[in-house]
Amino acid sequence: MIRRLFFFVLTIGALLTACTDDDTFSTNRGNVLSFSVDTLKMDTLFSTVPSSTYTFWVRNNSSDGIRIQTARLERGGQSGFRVNVDGTYLDPVGTNFEVRKGDSLRVFVEVTTQKNGIDGPQLVEDNLLFTLESGVVQKMNLRTWSWDAEKIGSLRIERDTMIESSNPIIVYDSIVVDSGAVLRMTNTVLYFHAGAQMVVRGSLQANGCLFRGDRLDHMFSYLPYDRVSGQWKGIQFRKSSLSNLLENCEIRNTQNAIVCDSTELSMNNCVIHNCKGYGVEGINSDITIDYCQITNCLSDCLLAVGGNVTVNHSTLAQFYPFIGNRGVAIHFNTGKYGITFSCQNTLATGYDADVVLGEHKDTTLVCKYYFENCLLRTDSISKPESLKDIIWETPKDSVEGKKHFRTIDEEKLFYDFTIDSISPAFKRQIGRII
Repeated sequence: MIRRLFFFVLTIGALLTACTDDDTFSTNRGNVLSFSVDTLKMDTLFSTVPSSTYTFWVRNNSSDGIRIQTARLERGGQSGFRVNVDGTYLDPVGTNFEVRKGDSLRVFVEVTTQKNGIDGPQLVEDNLLFTLESGVVQKMNLRTWSWDAEKIGSLRIERDTMIESSNPIIVYDSIVVDSGAVLRMTNTVLYFHAGAQMVVRGSLQANGCLFRGDRLDHMFSYLPYDRVSGQWKGIQFRKSSLSNLLENCEIRNTQNAIVCDSTELSMNNCVIHNCKGYGVEGINSDITIDYCQITNCLSDCLLAVGGNVTVNHSTLAQFYPFIGNRGVAIHFNTGKYGITFSCQNTLATGYDADVVLGEHKDTTLVCKYYFENCLLRTDSISKPESLKDIIWETPKDSVEGKKHFRTIDEEKLFYDFTIDSISPAFKRQIGRII
């Protein structure tokens, strides 16, 4: 009994000692905090637009507790950064934080920058200073890049208009080009907010423009939102629209990138990538696609429902991730009025064994098609007279599917559809050779 009592006393003593040790705070200048990152680097953002919330950890790896007398921003809140330390908002200073040995605090950081009046992204930074009870001052550098942008809610183009901007344009709702009006755009970057779109009833003539979603931050550390599809609605060319021209343009992250309804569109040296719907959907339209890349669409990369469609020296690659029920690279059918489809010097490939689909649904309608000097991943095209110098790709080929291209990183969703020199398409100058 006495022996049991002795061990009981020892156990209680050890527990009390442990509790006491945990509650011991040192002013030893050698005891300092550690941080989960060396510098908190935030994504590029638009001035006056609040950032996402970023976090890091403040850890105490020493053998004693550490008290933080004050936590404050070096620039006193003038830089636009906002900080919350372990639930306490710094306004502008937070005081008396305790970090027990082996414990940590979580810090939350946001920023809203002011306009800087300078073209291009500008560095904005501040230091978060932690003054310890020992007198040691530790700092965490906070930094972001801020970009002045012009913001548009809804813009209606009622007469001929020219847009050229060295700073980006953020579209929160829509740009609508009225019938009879011509919108000319050159060397401009447009960032479309969720649900935003461009509707063309007149004419759009764009050269050297980028159309994309407005998220500049990351979904995960390895995945920027710029690689995530479905962020905005895309460009719609309505029935009254005529003489539309896209040259040296890029459209990405959309639902349907381009929808043409009984209209005219010419595309030259353009890239359409990463769509949650169609890349180009043409309904009874006259469409010419030269030296273009249309890739990674949940629905078809190119759907032609009736009309007159010409594709030349282009790459259509269907590697949309995450889902097996994706569309094909090329899909054409007669629609209501018949179709004429011409495809030359073009590469059509993808994950599936057959990514080229032609349908003659109504045999009373014209269905003319012609493929010449193309590499096609399909075995279902009939009419030998409509085919000339075709390379038929199968999954058994040594170079097939994603092996045609420089980089297909399915984990990070990074794609470089430059045709590799080992590809037979490169040797025959098939596809978008740049």
